[in-house]
Amino acid sequence: MKAAVLRQVGTPLTIEDVQINKPGPHEVLIRTMAAGVCHSDLHFVEGSYPYPLPAVLGHESAGIVEMVGSEVRTVKPGDHVITCLSAFCGHCDHCLEGHMSRCVSPETKRQAGEEPRLGNGVNQFLNLSSFAEQMLIHEHACVAIRKDMPFDRAALIGCSVTTGIGAVIHTSNVRPGETVAVLGCGGVGLAAINGAAIAGAGRIIAIDMQGSKLNLAKQFGATDVINAKDGDPVQQLMDLTGGGVHHSFEAIGLKATAEQSFKMLRRGGTANIIGMIPVGVNIELHGADFLAEKRIQGSIMGSNRFPVDMPRFVDFYMNGKLKLDEMISRRIKLSQVNEAFDELKKGELARSVIVFDA
Repeated sequence: MKAAVLRQVGTPLTIEDVQINKPGPHEVLIRTMAAGVCHSDLHFVEGSYPYPLPAVLGHESAGIVEMVGSEVRTVKPGDHVITCLSAFCGHCDHCLEGHMSRCVSPETKRQAGEEPRLGNGVNQFLNLSSFAEQMLIHEHACVAIRKDMPFDRAALIGCSVTTGIGAVIHTSNVRPGETVAVLGCGGVGLAAINGAAIAGAGRIIAIDMQGSKLNLAKQFGATDVINAKDGDPVQQLMDLTGGGVHHSFEAIGLKATAEQSFKMLRRGGTANIIGMIPVGVNIELHGADFLAEKRIQGSIMGSNRFPVDMPRFVDFYMNGKLKLDEMISRRIKLSQVNEAFDELKKGELARSVIVFDA
């Protein structure tokens, strides 16, 4: 199969022929139909997060099941599926307590003594490797969806939508009427804004430095926008709200914006860090702020229960509640993946989606 391989940090991906194996007992072979190019992939390209190389990148995808292992019961050949990087085993403490996105069981991967899923000495990326014509994954890394859902929009649910909306409804439990601030209006931030609107937030404040993204944020449900170029965004938000917000969501992954997300809270508020802050970077908070019962917490993949969540998000889209059409900036071929990364670096587009030939 054709796949986009990262061989060295800081270098362009190369399109190569990569071998892929047949499914083991609990594995699924999927024909990739669409894959979003996510900022998280760029973190690995740039080396802010280490990963064994060479590797086939990509982790936000949808496709069609081609073959299943002997023990697979959750999907069958012909099913349309969305994938999820947070594969789960189903019986560890995290899974049994309802926190499937936290599962780190090695059972969802092939073990050291087994033949790897990908050949040519190439590593699988985040349980998926979706910048490729096919994916070989654990059955608990995908979920079947209705067949009238377009693949390019379904792919976005696999990461950005689940991460953004999940942080709102699961991690922070936003309630109707509460106030929300979202720092960063890329794919994940826009999904968080959309999720806050679906959850019934009374005021949703979008913060970014790109006017075009702030205009897009209004389409996704933002009631107010703040351009950080116009001055201290914390002070702007305090002036706007008269004291801060109930929930903030940092969707950029920077020290400064993580600290700002905490400063924006009202008494008793919660800051949620969704962005991937580079390894080795520490954030600083004022200790006295904790006397106001302010909280800061992380969120991994929106604290999802993706086999339940993703089909519901599909229904939201089909019913007009979830905005995905507006999130796609470009549809490209696999050979254009490096162009998509260049666009991500500029910070102007929401999402490029790789569309594979049927």
